[in-house]
Amino acid sequence: MRQALAAALGREVAELVPVAGGDLNAAYRATLADGREVFVKTAPDAVAGAYAAEAAGLRWIAEARGGPPVPEVLAVDERFLALGWVPGGGTLDEQALGRSLALLHRAGAPGPGAPPPGTEGPLRLGPLELPNDPAGDWPAFYAQRRLLEPAAIAARRGALNAAGLRAVEAVAARIDVLAGPAEPTARLHGDLWTGNVLAGADGRPWLIDPAAHGGHREVDLAMLELFGSPGPALYAAYDEVWPRAEGARERVALWQLFPLLVHAILFGGSYGAAVRRAAERYG
Repeated sequence: MRQALAAALGREVAELVPVAGGDLNAAYRATLADGREVFVKTAPDAVAGAYAAEAAGLRWIAEARGGPPVPEVLAVDERFLALGWVPGGGTLDEQALGRSLALLHRAGAPGPGAPPPGTEGPLRLGPLELPNDPAGDWPAFYAQRRLLEPAAIAARRGALNAAGLRAVEAVAARIDVLAGPAEPTARLHGDLWTGNVLAGADGRPWLIDPAAHGGHREVDLAMLELFGSPGPALYAAYDEVWPRAEGARERVALWQLFPLLVHAILFGGSYGAAVRRAAERYG
């Protein structure tokens, strides 16, 4: 990979050191001959087009005026993605994250499921691909593409039992009542758990590893809460820019159903039971 990386970057790679990179990719810090540092992610079983889609998502997020910063895309290949290195270690500025997320969301998207400009095809989450085909308005899209279809996959793989599948189907049947007031389609990071928010050395929040697409802005916020505990400063800053609609707190578990289904498909274990518990809150 070192030779391919050097060719893509136009610089000799002096050093390639493994670093932490998540569950689905190996990651490295490459030091170039001119001293620059580069983050590189790779996987032997990477889905075709996955790194190109991630690169397009990073660029789309970067286009949102006032939105969160993202690493610069330096090179993309079917085998790897090379990004500008972001020095970390600071204390996350939650107010800055709240403000910049609101501005990212307000940048908008053409419609539910819409991918970054110049790309097409499914939503890619690691090895999992899910359809992004239009399905009417946001509630219909969420019910069909983000609940029923992933639930069917999870059930076929034995990750979701019959009771869990029925609970998800019941939520989908009531989605028009549950989804809240209609809103403009937001530009989403799409996989915004706390591990994909990096605090820079100065505390500035950087977003990494997007699965960017159009959707409901509360989905990103709900994902932040699934594996973390954002503080009140984040929400206060967000609401100063774009106040959340009434009932947003009651919809958090509704939007968490989708990432829980994804985790059930990819990792199995207790995620199927978590899907059922979340769905039964709304059934």
